[in-house]
Amino acid sequence: MQAEPQDETATQSGVFRRRVFYIPGYDPIHPRRYRELYRTESAAQAAISGYTIDLKPKRVKGPYGWHVRSEIGGQASVADIEVLVWSDIVRKSMAQGIFATYMQLIHTAWVYIVSGALFRLMRLRKGPIIAALYPIMMLLAQLALAVLVSYGTSKALFFLLDFGVRWRWDDQMSLAYFATRLFVSQVAGLLAGWQVLRWFKRKDGKLYAYYLMHDYAYSAQSRGGNSSDLEARMTAFRMSIAEAMQGNYDEVLVVGHSSGAHLAVSILADLLREGLPEGAPQLSFLSLGQVVPMVSFLPKADRLRADLHDLAARPEITWVDVTAPGDGCAFALCDPVAVSGVSPPGKIWPLILSAAFTQTLSPERWKELRWKFFRLHFQYLCAFDRPADYDYFQITAGPMSLGARYAGRAASKSVIDRAVNGYTNLAA
Repeated sequence: MQAEPQDETATQSGVFRRRVFYIPGYDPIHPRRYRELYRTESAAQAAISGYTIDLKPKRVKGPYGWHVRSEIGGQASVADIEVLVWSDIVRKSMAQGIFATYMQLIHTAWVYIVSGALFRLMRLRKGPIIAALYPIMMLLAQLALAVLVSYGTSKALFFLLDFGVRWRWDDQMSLAYFATRLFVSQVAGLLAGWQVLRWFKRKDGKLYAYYLMHDYAYSAQSRGGNSSDLEARMTAFRMSIAEAMQGNYDEVLVVGHSSGAHLAVSILADLLREGLPEGAPQLSFLSLGQVVPMVSFLPKADRLRADLHDLAARPEITWVDVTAPGDGCAFALCDPVAVSGVSPPGKIWPLILSAAFTQTLSPERWKELRWKFFRLHFQYLCAFDRPADYDYFQITAGPMSLGARYAGRAASKSVIDRAVNGYTNLAA
């Protein structure tokens, strides 16, 4: 086996060594975008905060990642960051035609309404509920417009064909011609309406209606359970993290963003049940912009609820959850364990913190981003021009573990920790 290249900085005494596993949300895009985002935003944050950070090609095995060297406060550190890729599963789930997507809409709405999950989620935060209703309303609006275009086209063509015949022959049309005229106009109307729907689907890169519909439908299709493909991928992710826990690192950090947060919960819960090796590095978990209740509130999410219950009481891990009220796509300041109704005795995690976009972004920057909802959902991975104690790049590449960084830190104010979930059954 070929030896992995060594970083001279990492061999020096006093250098903090970290392995980072980043789990994206429901995202079909190639993971190279995360490297480019990290490269540009880390450089911006370093310039603002006065430290140095440098990216190099990855030095460990894995499908996609990069190597980081930094010097912050006079201390050097190195990090190997790997993206745990499940975008192929996402793309497969998104390979739905127009008709199939509307069938998904009906099924997803049915699952969330009949189960009562939608109404319970409304008691938490309005933002993510609006985000969940957006694709439904947008797709219905597109369908309504397509119906209007179809009806208008059909009526107009029916009239024009009638006018043309009367102008040429000026006699009463036969029943056969009437039926033909009706058929042609109806088919033309249907084709016109279908073209409207196709045009909207092509423009979904800006509208996000189909994308979000597929996202919510993916969890709703099994009412909160995981598909066999996803479970297999999560097992592979756990094995990669378990291997890193036997490496020469000071910290192994798992970052779960958006939907990736609840995947990370299950992966880490399984990892801790297996047991960590003696002398293992510090294990840390950073959840960002989490949408855990969208899944944990569904009837068959007993696996996720059990994992939340177990992970919340494990002293072997540090779990910090960061959200922001300005992120309309996340359940900001909602304790995912408590609101799911599965808090264990002796609960210690997660520590709920706010990224406080209105304070950590300048008024000018906040004004620029305020209505860019999907961009704000990724702000956790970006630079802040008025940074506070949350700095993604210091957490992932700095000389201090997650636990040390937030030791003694109290949770942010206005945390929502009341049990709201109607389903609290746990997997055996």
